[in-house]
Amino acid sequence: MTSHVSATHAPIAGTPPDAPGARVGFSAKAKGYLALTKPRVVELLLVTTLPTMFFAQGYSGRGGLPNVWLMVATMVGGALAAGASGAFNCYIDRDIDKVMNRTSKRPLVTGVITPREALVFSWVLTVLAVALLWSINPLTGVLGIGAIFLYVVVYSLILKRRTTQNIVWGGAAGCMPVLIAWSAVTNSVQWPAVILFMIIFLWTPPHYWPLSMRYSDDYNAVNVPMLGAVAGSRTVAVQVVLYTWAMVACSLLMIPLGGAGIVYTVVTLAAGAWFLVEAHTLYSNAKKDLVTKKNAMKVFHASITYLTLVFLSLAVDPFVGSALMG
Repeated sequence: MTSHVSATHAPIAGTPPDAPGARVGFSAKAKGYLALTKPRVVELLLVTTLPTMFFAQGYSGRGGLPNVWLMVATMVGGALAAGASGAFNCYIDRDIDKVMNRTSKRPLVTGVITPREALVFSWVLTVLAVALLWSINPLTGVLGIGAIFLYVVVYSLILKRRTTQNIVWGGAAGCMPVLIAWSAVTNSVQWPAVILFMIIFLWTPPHYWPLSMRYSDDYNAVNVPMLGAVAGSRTVAVQVVLYTWAMVACSLLMIPLGGAGIVYTVVTLAAGAWFLVEAHTLYSNAKKDLVTKKNAMKVFHASITYLTLVFLSLAVDPFVGSALMG
């Protein structure tokens, strides 16, 4: 499915998409630049970064907390990389953003930020992110470049408008922060980091497909083939259940292969069981043709809670283990 939406659609009522940037006040301009970075996405990515650093420090045998400068540099560098990716995405998708209700208030649609300003801003964030991550070690810098490339080129430019598998393979970009965090601490990528990468990789479809069910009208209006928009609710629900089972199974690999302890084990089992119930409830409703936008969004929000709980337990686990050993 390769059809694209023309950039000549009429603007949303009340918005000046071609308004010169000079007419926009400083406060509005600053808020516009911030919005380009998709702060909610950045926040979610950072939730996985710091816990991974804590766990990597313990796994390396050094114990305690990573160096404060290292934590700050990794978090800021990761935030800049995620922000750059989001800004590039807003630039690339500005033609369809003006058609979709969910994205109609983005700064490139309203004219708060011009396309040229957005593109320059994206590149500036990219350079800053890569420079900061590279200063930690070259491997971390390369992984930062890889994260931006996956989201901007692989997902936004190649996959998003062409295949229902867009969020599966493009979602790999959202898994990169754990590799970046691990490499920042250990200057390597070890098996626990790969497992954490796969947890997020398998988590992304049951996280995003329910959201695309909620906004199916938007995606269909712009011919973006998100599975939740183009497939029936039963098909989507089956996929959500399968990916959730795979994700929970993968999360348990951290116990034998990553040395995760009691806190991680208990929390991950409980959170996984709860999220499986939510996924199967969606499937049960789908079989009866009772899926509503509210049902879909309940799974979407549950996925965020699940990931947060898993990574918080990952952060706490090394310290509890040390206390028990002591």
